[in-house]
Amino acid sequence: MNIHAIRAIYLFELGRTWRTLMQSIASPVISTSLYFVVFGSAIGSRMVEIDGVSYGAFIIPGLIMLALLTESISNASFGIYFPKYNGTIYEILSAPISMPEILLGYVGAAASKSVILGGIILITARLFVDYHIAHPVWMVTFLVLTAVTFSLFGFIIGIWADGFEKLQIIPMLIVTPLTFLGGSFYSITMLPPLWQTITLANPVVYLISAFRWSFYDVADVNVGVSVAMILLFMVICLALIAWIFRTGYRLKS
Repeated sequence: MNIHAIRAIYLFELGRTWRTLMQSIASPVISTSLYFVVFGSAIGSRMVEIDGVSYGAFIIPGLIMLALLTESISNASFGIYFPKYNGTIYEILSAPISMPEILLGYVGAAASKSVILGGIILITARLFVDYHIAHPVWMVTFLVLTAVTFSLFGFIIGIWADGFEKLQIIPMLIVTPLTFLGGSFYSITMLPPLWQTITLANPVVYLISAFRWSFYDVADVNVGVSVAMILLFMVICLALIAWIFRTGYRLKS
């Protein structure tokens, strides 16, 4: 294991966060805070509790997941796209670094930034609404698992994209809508039976449901099923990345 290579990539990518602090940290925190103000304080004060939880507190896990998914994908996709764009990817590929070491550097840094952001948003939420965490260890586990899984997904997008505009297509047109429709602002049990069944085809439902369970001990989907879905998506992403490195898809051409 080439620890020095992993450390170099990790620290370089992590350092990019501090060079773009407004974009990487401040912007998503401010955006999420506005959701807390509008939905948590203004609208939430006029809504009844959901599953025994005040509406302002109920939406906290969904809003954290919204920011986490978006930033994990963005951090990882930009991290691998720029070496492709400026040609330094060939230096990495020709260096004595294996695929797992490259992944640990880029994905590890992207996931770390997302987890830090999730923690900051969680602390910021306390300024607007009261909440409690029933299972703190599981909360951190789901936070890390989600950050790593979607950083892997972002890594795939960064390799697939051949232009800056493509880096935003999947997050904006697919991931964000799926997050809004995945129970970020409501429980899927509030939907008609047919739509509840349709909603279960949305993979983000399982992420939000498990994360909300770690807070309030309530879930729309069985927690075991949610964990299995997260791990399944992670395995699929790892398999795709292994295929990309084996074939050189959009890396060597």
